[in-house]
Amino acid sequence: MASTRAKLDELVEILAVATEPAGAAGVAKRAKKGIPSVRERLRMLLDPGTFLETGALARQPDQPDALYGDGLVTGRGTIGGRPVVVIAHDQTVYGGSVGVTSARKFMRALKLAFDTGCPVVTINDSGGARIQDAVGSIASFGDISRVLERLSGYVPQVSIILGKCAAGSVYGPINTDVLIGTKDSYMFVTGPEVIKAVNGEDITAEELGGAAVQAARGTLHHVADTEQQAYQWARDYLSYLPSSCLEQPPVVNPGLEPEVTASDRELETIIPDSDRTGYDMHEILLRIFDDGEFHEIRAAFAPNLITGFARVDGYPVGVIANQPLVLGGSIDAACSDKSTYFIRLCDAFNIPLVFVVDTPGVLPGLEQEANGVIIRGGRVPRAIIEATVPIINLVVRKSYGGAYGMMAARQVGADVSFAWPTARIAVIGAESAVDLIGKRQLAAVPQEHRAAAREFMVNQYNETVATPWIAAERGYIDAVIEPSRTRLEIRHALRLLRDKPPMAPEFNPRKHSVYPM
Repeated sequence: MASTRAKLDELVEILAVATEPAGAAGVAKRAKKGIPSVRERLRMLLDPGTFLETGALARQPDQPDALYGDGLVTGRGTIGGRPVVVIAHDQTVYGGSVGVTSARKFMRALKLAFDTGCPVVTINDSGGARIQDAVGSIASFGDISRVLERLSGYVPQVSIILGKCAAGSVYGPINTDVLIGTKDSYMFVTGPEVIKAVNGEDITAEELGGAAVQAARGTLHHVADTEQQAYQWARDYLSYLPSSCLEQPPVVNPGLEPEVTASDRELETIIPDSDRTGYDMHEILLRIFDDGEFHEIRAAFAPNLITGFARVDGYPVGVIANQPLVLGGSIDAACSDKSTYFIRLCDAFNIPLVFVVDTPGVLPGLEQEANGVIIRGGRVPRAIIEATVPIINLVVRKSYGGAYGMMAARQVGADVSFAWPTARIAVIGAESAVDLIGKRQLAAVPQEHRAAAREFMVNQYNETVATPWIAAERGYIDAVIEPSRTRLEIRHALRLLRDKPPMAPEFNPRKHSVYPM
């Protein structure tokens, strides 16, 4: 019988092997790629000294040469002092592929997150389902998907994409809340080699699913230059989220700057005199929230709409704002998807929404109709109506047509609606209105005076129809405010709405509504 000392020595030896299951070959593989080990990656992500690994000795049964860990490292740690569950693929062990044993580890980690109500961060560097495990590996993806669905909207889920993620390994991340990729990462269902073999098409991995391509498609929510920056972005993102939907988001430095500041006064000059002149909406966003903080989500996708997180009085808020520098801030099919997703994300985790509006309406054209702007745009007001968190609507310049409702007008769902004196709220803009309803009048004007007459009608429309005063008089907005007081007015409104209860639904025997898809 082995002595206690011998057993302890055996444990030390086994743990050393489990820490580097692929041995020297694995170290050499990482060195060639210039990447850290999987456990180093987790230490880069987590608060120092907090990683506690689970399942390190798991391996395939009845295979004496099976590698420890089975290509997956799981455990717990903290980010910003709050517990998280972490899951990371080990590229040096079976290429980070998912087999039956690693899938069981994956699901145990997810169950721990469910039972303890804490976020999940997954580091993905995987070739997909393990071919050698046959049907067991693809069946495991189904099992994982069911657990991921239970977590969705209950705890925050973050996926970090490193290296090349293919086949089944892309469907897990896409069902988490946000995906962060490094600039040299890839995501695709079918790789370039298979595509060439099947249909003879030559395409590079970069063209097929490189980080820049996937960010432009909206698949990736952020692209970082380095792994460390990806981990920091994930940490920053989680700082705005509660640990679960049963908690409130964390509060940071409340009560800052209780009076109008020099930065607030700069808002008085940001809106150009001409409706046709663009400006960067970020210049407004940086001045109306705490400390000029703004954590943007999906910046490369549908850039005519800005989405991200900020803080008001120390409390996190989700921000949805039109960007006049891109398509004039028009609403199109892509930004409709972007908006719907973000509204539902914030509502799931009790984060109030602030809409900052400057849009000429829904982008017209054959391409948009073909892209399903009706279907995709129709989901936006539905998401606003269903949301139960406090919603603030602020019109800084244009709010025309169907976009009026898509940017959370009070009639759709805003609890409080503000407008600046520069706001124009109407069915359509002045020039289009004059072209439609003033056509006969202009036709009766001599040709040499027609341009001046048209300009007069445009100005009259702007001054008498599309004004914030009419909207305020008729109760469609709550207040016209000085731009310099915006930060304080939003703060005051959200304080009043802080204890807004979830809506008690009227009796309805339906199972759920049906979204336009």
